[in-house]
Amino acid sequence: MKTNRKEHQAEPTRSELEILQVLWQHGPSTVRTVNDMLNEQKREVQYTSTLKLMQIMVDKGLLSRDESQMKHVYTAAIEEQATKGRLLDRFVDTLYGGSATSLMQQLLGNKKTSKKELDAIRELLKKMDK
Repeated sequence: MKTNRKEHQAEPTRSELEILQVLWQHGPSTVRTVNDMLNEQKREVQYTSTLKLMQIMVDKGLLSRDESQMKHVYTAAIEEQATKGRLLDRFVDTLYGGSATSLMQQLLGNKKTSKKELDAIRELLKKMDK
Protein backbone atom coordinates (compact mmCIF):
# COMPACT_ATOMS: atom_id res chain seq x y z
CA MET A 1 0.00 0.00 0.00
CA LYS A 2 1.37 3.40 -0.99
CA THR A 3 1.59 6.08 1.69
CA ASN A 4 0.89 9.71 1.05
CA ARG A 5 4.09 11.78 1.22
CA LYS A 6 2.30 14.59 3.01
CA GLU A 7 1.10 12.22 5.75
CA HIS A 8 4.49 10.61 6.30
CA GLN A 9 7.02 13.13 5.11
CA ALA A 10 10.69 12.24 5.34
CA GLU A 11 12.67 14.26 7.85
CA PRO A 12 15.50 16.15 6.15
CA THR A 13 19.09 15.24 7.01
CA ARG A 14 21.60 17.93 7.98
CA SER A 15 22.91 18.18 4.39
CA GLU A 16 19.36 18.31 3.03
CA LEU A 17 18.53 21.10 5.48
CA GLU A 18 21.50 23.11 4.18
CA ILE A 19 20.10 22.83 0.65
CA LEU A 20 16.59 23.69 1.84
CA GLN A 21 17.97 26.78 3.65
CA VAL A 22 19.48 28.01 0.37
CA LEU A 23 16.23 27.47 -1.52
CA TRP A 24 14.08 29.01 1.23
CA GLN A 25 16.35 32.05 1.31
CA HIS A 26 16.97 32.51 -2.43
CA GLY A 27 13.97 30.85 -4.07
CA PRO A 28 13.96 28.45 -7.03
CA SER A 29 17.52 27.74 -8.17
CA THR A 30 19.68 25.53 -10.32
CA VAL A 31 22.03 22.95 -8.83
CA ARG A 32 24.99 25.18 -9.78
CA THR A 33 23.53 28.12 -7.85
CA VAL A 34 22.79 25.98 -4.78
CA ASN A 35 26.24 24.41 -4.91
CA ASP A 36 27.94 27.81 -5.21
CA MET A 37 25.96 29.13 -2.22
CA LEU A 38 26.85 26.07 -0.11
CA ASN A 39 30.52 26.58 -0.96
CA GLU A 40 30.31 30.25 0.07
CA GLN A 41 28.23 29.76 3.23
CA LYS A 42 29.07 26.33 4.62
CA ARG A 43 31.92 24.24 3.33
CA GLU A 44 33.49 22.91 0.13
CA VAL A 45 30.95 20.68 -1.61
CA GLN A 46 31.40 18.95 -4.97
CA TYR A 47 28.84 19.79 -7.67
CA THR A 48 28.09 16.11 -8.32
CA SER A 49 27.38 15.53 -4.62
CA THR A 50 24.93 18.43 -4.55
CA LEU A 51 23.26 17.19 -7.75
CA LYS A 52 22.85 13.65 -6.44
CA LEU A 53 21.49 14.84 -3.09
CA MET A 54 19.00 17.18 -4.76
CA GLN A 55 17.82 14.32 -7.01
CA ILE A 56 17.28 12.18 -3.91
CA MET A 57 15.42 15.05 -2.26
CA VAL A 58 13.03 15.20 -5.25
CA ASP A 59 12.37 11.45 -4.81
CA LYS A 60 11.73 12.00 -1.08
CA GLY A 61 9.28 14.84 -1.80
CA LEU A 62 11.47 17.53 -0.21
CA LEU A 63 12.11 19.35 -3.50
CA SER A 64 10.31 19.74 -6.80
CA ARG A 65 12.11 20.05 -10.14
CA ASP A 66 11.10 22.07 -13.20
CA GLU A 67 12.51 20.29 -16.25
CA SER A 68 10.96 22.60 -18.85
CA GLN A 69 14.28 24.39 -19.48
CA MET A 70 17.70 22.99 -20.31
CA LYS A 71 18.87 23.87 -16.80
CA HIS A 72 16.58 22.23 -14.27
CA VAL A 73 15.28 24.53 -11.55
CA TYR A 74 14.63 23.16 -8.07
CA THR A 75 12.16 24.51 -5.52
CA ALA A 76 11.62 23.57 -1.88
CA ALA A 77 8.50 21.37 -1.77
CA ILE A 78 8.11 21.70 1.99
CA GLU A 79 7.21 24.84 3.89
CA GLU A 80 9.99 26.46 5.90
CA GLN A 81 8.13 27.37 9.10
CA ALA A 82 6.25 24.07 9.31
CA THR A 83 9.47 22.10 8.80
CA LYS A 84 11.38 24.12 11.38
CA GLY A 85 8.45 23.78 13.78
CA ARG A 86 8.38 19.97 13.44
CA LEU A 87 12.15 19.71 13.89
CA LEU A 88 12.12 22.04 16.89
CA ASP A 89 9.26 20.10 18.52
CA ARG A 90 11.18 16.86 18.07
CA PHE A 91 14.37 18.46 19.42
CA VAL A 92 12.61 19.85 22.52
CA ASP A 93 10.81 16.54 23.13
CA THR A 94 14.00 14.50 22.76
CA LEU A 95 16.49 16.68 24.64
CA TYR A 96 14.33 18.63 27.09
CA GLY A 97 11.45 16.26 27.81
CA GLY A 98 9.11 18.60 25.97
CA SER A 99 9.90 21.54 28.29
CA ALA A 100 10.24 24.86 26.48
CA THR A 101 11.28 26.38 29.83
CA SER A 102 14.28 24.05 30.09
CA LEU A 103 15.26 24.85 26.52
CA MET A 104 15.06 28.62 27.13
CA GLN A 105 17.03 28.38 30.38
CA GLN A 106 19.73 26.40 28.55
CA LEU A 107 19.82 28.86 25.65
CA LEU A 108 19.96 31.97 27.78
CA GLY A 109 22.44 30.40 30.19
CA ASN A 110 24.88 29.23 27.49
CA LYS A 111 25.04 32.31 25.30
CA LYS A 112 25.74 35.95 25.93
CA THR A 113 22.33 37.42 25.20
CA SER A 114 22.35 41.10 24.25
CA LYS A 115 20.03 43.67 25.79
CA LYS A 116 18.36 44.04 22.41
CA GLU A 117 17.67 40.29 22.22
CA LEU A 118 16.35 40.22 25.79
CA ASP A 119 14.05 43.16 25.00
CA ALA A 120 12.73 41.31 21.93
CA ILE A 121 12.10 38.20 24.07
CA ARG A 122 10.24 40.31 26.64
CA GLU A 123 8.07 41.84 23.90
CA LEU A 124 7.28 38.39 22.54
CA LEU A 125 6.31 37.18 26.02
CA LYS A 126 4.06 40.22 26.52
CA LYS A 127 2.28 39.48 23.23
CA MET A 128 1.86 35.82 24.21
CA ASP A 129 0.28 36.84 27.54
CA LYS A 130 -2.44 38.84 25.79
